[in-house]
Amino acid sequence: MQPKAVVFDIGNVLIEWQPERFYDAVIGEDRRRAMFAEVDLHGMNERVDRGGHFTDTIYAQAEATPDWRDEIRMWHDRWIEMASPVIDHSVRLMKALKGKGVPVFSLTNFGIESYDFAATHYPFLREFDRDFISGHMRVTKPDPNIYAQLEDTSGLAGTDLIFTDDRAENIAAADARGWQTHLFEGPGGWATRLVEIGLLTEAEAA
Repeated sequence: MQPKAVVFDIGNVLIEWQPERFYDAVIGEDRRRAMFAEVDLHGMNERVDRGGHFTDTIYAQAEATPDWRDEIRMWHDRWIEMASPVIDHSVRLMKALKGKGVPVFSLTNFGIESYDFAATHYPFLREFDRDFISGHMRVTKPDPNIYAQLEDTSGLAGTDLIFTDDRAENIAAADARGWQTHLFEGPGGWATRLVEIGLLTEAEAA
């Protein structure tokens, strides 16, 4: 069945998200490994993605961990450097789908304030037909509730949707609800899939 809407993850699908790479470049790999071993930075980010205030959550963690205070604050103060660069081919695919009238949705683990900030740098984030942002939804992938909310809000069943995400557990959760899925390993493979299911031509997907 040809999908009625295409659902995009954002991090590592439309925008690279590699905090470890950023810290390796700024403080060196050895110090980065030590910091990540001592501080649950991904847990901190999860709290933001579940609706915690971007600045307050990160600065509170920094104050609670004085040995790494300055480095943790970088997660906020230099956040846009972690959320970069854009994956240009993926953005072209999203715009090509929109240009053909195919609805495109986001389904992303993203904070409220950080998403708004990202959109000032990446205007295409305001071009989705519907945004499903975990910070507003108060739940993150791969919790089944986030997929259920998208279905309920859009009025579409799982078989009506095709979803791409770079994390296997997020894809598995969508599979369990009957969604059509594509594990994102690069824009080339995603382009091929969109051509195979008849949503884009090869020229449109280039």
